[in-house]
Amino acid sequence: MTSSQSASHQLTDLLAAVTVREQRGPADAEVRSLTLDSRQAAPGAVFFALRGVQADGHQFIPKAVAQGATAVVCEELPAELSEAVSYVLVADSAEAMGHMAAAFYGHPSKQLQLVGVTGTNGKTTCATLLHKLFSARGYKAGLLSTVQNQIGEDVIPATHTTPDAIRLNELLARMVAAKCTHAFMEVSSHSVVQHRVTGLQFAGGLFTNLTHDHLDYHGTFDNYLKAKKGFFDMLPAGAFALTNADDKRGMVMLQNTKARKATYSLRGAADVRGRLIENSVEGLLLEVDGREVQFRLIGVFNAYNLLAVYGAAVLLGEEPEETLTVLSGLTSAPGRFEPVVSPRKRVVGIVDYAHTPDALENVLQTIADIRRPEQAVITVVGCGGNRDAAKRPIMADLACRLSDRAVLTSDNPRYEDPQVILDQMQAGVRPTDADKYLTVPDRREAIRTACALARPGDIVLVAGKGHENYQEIQGQRTAFDDRLVLQEAYELLSL
Repeated sequence: MTSSQSASHQLTDLLAAVTVREQRGPADAEVRSLTLDSRQAAPGAVFFALRGVQADGHQFIPKAVAQGATAVVCEELPAELSEAVSYVLVADSAEAMGHMAAAFYGHPSKQLQLVGVTGTNGKTTCATLLHKLFSARGYKAGLLSTVQNQIGEDVIPATHTTPDAIRLNELLARMVAAKCTHAFMEVSSHSVVQHRVTGLQFAGGLFTNLTHDHLDYHGTFDNYLKAKKGFFDMLPAGAFALTNADDKRGMVMLQNTKARKATYSLRGAADVRGRLIENSVEGLLLEVDGREVQFRLIGVFNAYNLLAVYGAAVLLGEEPEETLTVLSGLTSAPGRFEPVVSPRKRVVGIVDYAHTPDALENVLQTIADIRRPEQAVITVVGCGGNRDAAKRPIMADLACRLSDRAVLTSDNPRYEDPQVILDQMQAGVRPTDADKYLTVPDRREAIRTACALARPGDIVLVAGKGHENYQEIQGQRTAFDDRLVLQEAYELLSL
């Protein structure tokens, strides 16, 4: 990823917040761009040598220099140094990149009310709802989410939950240039550990929940917890830290933060208190801080999301009653409990991003709470390849136990054999549920099979991919959208 800006900077100025161990070469180099891709290095560029999971950027320093890079930020000096290049030795290149990217773009986060949302589930919904809410309230706002990035109403496709620090600051600078006053972003655990949000100034942080996910990357649940908590530890004194008091790790997030602390809850005393009155296919009826409000969103997990968004808005200075009025009319993010009903309404399809055991259980429990007695639930679910294998048997068990029928299939198998993934999933199915499921490795066929099994009025849940419009197999991405495939199945089966 490369960045460029018409104004140039002195390298010394960009290093103001960086702890430099050693510097070789010209100290007053002029910087016109930043990059972590050696192929994008050019005269005036700073190349950051990052140590990644797949590759070590230090191997590409000679290429960046050959391309004309003005400076190199690294954790280990190369054997051969060019006299024309400034080499900056640091403890962590990614951390240095965060600070330098913020400085290069004029610290855009300080010119916005930037709110970060972290947690296992609910990040996209909360960030999207905050963007919709503040836009409806007349503000120009930015959004950085798994689904898409937005500057006002202009949509920019997203490639990661949290972009790298250069791209992130560039997007924030574009928001500032477009006169945005607020920005709402998902903050993934990876982004905290990899310093993608280092150098940013947040007006607030919001915690949703913490469940079993990304252990392939973090190694242990404790490391995952520390990564999430690391975001709250970096919040400044002037910011707010809003946490879910009903999550058993919710209060841990607040332990070391300098920010003013606030809580939300459906079950007990909290700064933002909610009570669930009704949860049906028409939506949620909640009492929020003593006011009864009907919302369009469905499910207890969305009741928590709504409380979090309301609490964050009030902490940002919005009027409570007006906030609730706007929130009551909003819909959720794409691929989050998204209904895809067949034309003749014989099948109620629901597409959801649920790709963790907790998220799948939440969605199936939500369906159980709102279904009519005569409606059967048929769940299509797979597990991604080259990711946390421990959740595979758990996902299959949940799908079989909490559905009338289940179709186990592929998600994004990546470089793994889909059949191996399915075998690991089946290992979790209890003997009592052995006759409730089928395995159909091809996802398109699996969705068609589920629709063929459905009787008029039944509910077909297609879980795991949500908003994603591709499938990743052996390094190749092909077009695949669960919502479109559902519609194809309806047409094929005349549902």
